[in-house]
Amino acid sequence: MAASGPLPVTQDLSTLHAKLQGLLRFLTEALSISSAHTVDFYTESVWEQVVDLPPETVLAALRSAAEAEAQPSEARLQVEAESGSGENVKPDEFMNLKKSHEVQAMSELIGSAADYCGIKQIIDLGSGKGYLSSFLSLKYGLKVYGIDSSNTNTHGAEERNRKLKKHWKVYRRRSKLDVNGLALQMTKERKVQDEIKFKADIEGVCNSSTANQEKMSTSDFLQDFSGSVISNIRKQMENLHVYSHREENLCFENAFSLRDLLPINAIEPTSSSHIPKRKMSEGNKERRKMTSKSNESNIYSPLTSFITADSELHDIIKDLEDCFMVGLHTCGDLAPNTLRIFTSKSEIKGVCSVGCCYHLLSEEFENPHKECTQEKWGFPMCHYLKEERWCCGRNARMSACLALERVAVGQGLPTESLFYRAVLQDIIKDCYGITKCDRHVGKIYSKSSSFLDYVRKSLKKLGLDESKLPERIIMDYYEKYKPRMNELEAFNMLKVVLAPCIETLILLDRLCYLKEQDDIAWSALVKLFDPVKSPRCYAIIALKKQQ
Repeated sequence: MAASGPLPVTQDLSTLHAKLQGLLRFLTEALSISSAHTVDFYTESVWEQVVDLPPETVLAALRSAAEAEAQPSEARLQVEAESGSGENVKPDEFMNLKKSHEVQAMSELIGSAADYCGIKQIIDLGSGKGYLSSFLSLKYGLKVYGIDSSNTNTHGAEERNRKLKKHWKVYRRRSKLDVNGLALQMTKERKVQDEIKFKADIEGVCNSSTANQEKMSTSDFLQDFSGSVISNIRKQMENLHVYSHREENLCFENAFSLRDLLPINAIEPTSSSHIPKRKMSEGNKERRKMTSKSNESNIYSPLTSFITADSELHDIIKDLEDCFMVGLHTCGDLAPNTLRIFTSKSEIKGVCSVGCCYHLLSEEFENPHKECTQEKWGFPMCHYLKEERWCCGRNARMSACLALERVAVGQGLPTESLFYRAVLQDIIKDCYGITKCDRHVGKIYSKSSSFLDYVRKSLKKLGLDESKLPERIIMDYYEKYKPRMNELEAFNMLKVVLAPCIETLILLDRLCYLKEQDDIAWSALVKLFDPVKSPRCYAIIALKKQQ
């Protein structure tokens, strides 16, 4: 199916540059907050150096803003929780609810884009455990190559796909039985309705003198009856014969519904007059046929390869053809490299990339005095930010991963654990003379019963002699900083509020890079996921010009 409709209008490069310019002006003042690390909060006197306001003032302002955002988000979550309940196949046998939400939204988008471009082959970079790849192949009948750098992930994906195909086959078989049952039930109900109607007609003839009153009561009865049972069944049957992308509305919680699993002509309507005929596109017909056979042929191939911007796909995929490249939460530099591969390979006609782990991005201007042979960096990508020689820094990029929407609905930051770590750093500096340490404390807080226990376990993990510190000295540090805990809380809330600004900068950089390419017909930044369920919710989408 070739592209047949106009694409949505998006902002041009000059408009995006203006937005970048305004964002850079703001971040010039605010970046110092995002760049500060909470570990050094007390040792470096961060609050006094960067903010220097009463923490109560900052917290009051931020909490009032958070409360204004929380109510609609909580309402949305409640509605989704209620609508998500029911007798559907539970997705958590194969993936958690967060992943199923991501797979449902992204696969629907990719299915539409592949149909729009007339493409059958998908390349899933950083495919991990193969959730998205498996679903695209089984649900949409697409030929998917899932490429991951980990052999463990590749083998796991193969086994997981085998199990999923087995379950898929079972549910297809069950769905056909359900359809037969529906057809039989519908026939029985129609027979009852005909008998009632026939009886009403006879009574109408025999009682012509009082026809008006009798017909009114009988008609009311028939209307209520057909509206309660037969109409519901007929609607379900009609849904099986009406196939459009919007009606497919892929939701993994409902992924095994009858409508989604039935191939073309799985059932015959008992009466064509009751089912409206709609024209089905050739692309959708072909996909439905492929879907019906997808459990019989393996059209998902997990592969192991480390992907860079210079990777040659023909060496990895022998039957490479016109394809669509995707990446769901590709880590660090893999997200920008996905876009670079897309722009450099003529076979790739479209891309949908959702990145994550911004702190693992390589930055060209982070260490300007350090000699480096690297030519292609994770950030920046576009000419505008390269000319500005803009640098975020690792701490700011890490803060970009904070989830503002989750905090707004009450999923707050672990303030006490952050407080423990900041005080520990001051202890290490004063008592051991260490300002920088290569080792990480890790998740000691969840295993500790108190601050004292936390310090003891942390020092042991860091390889420091904890016996030289008596309990009194450790608790003195705790008592010293306990009254200033609200400073750390306010500071971390400021970092959360600024997180979307850093993320927006990174995403706009990638979008501008695509806008700079001559052969890109359309590109956009799309909010693909619910940010409460999946904080890294934005997708970069682009399509090339048709030759």
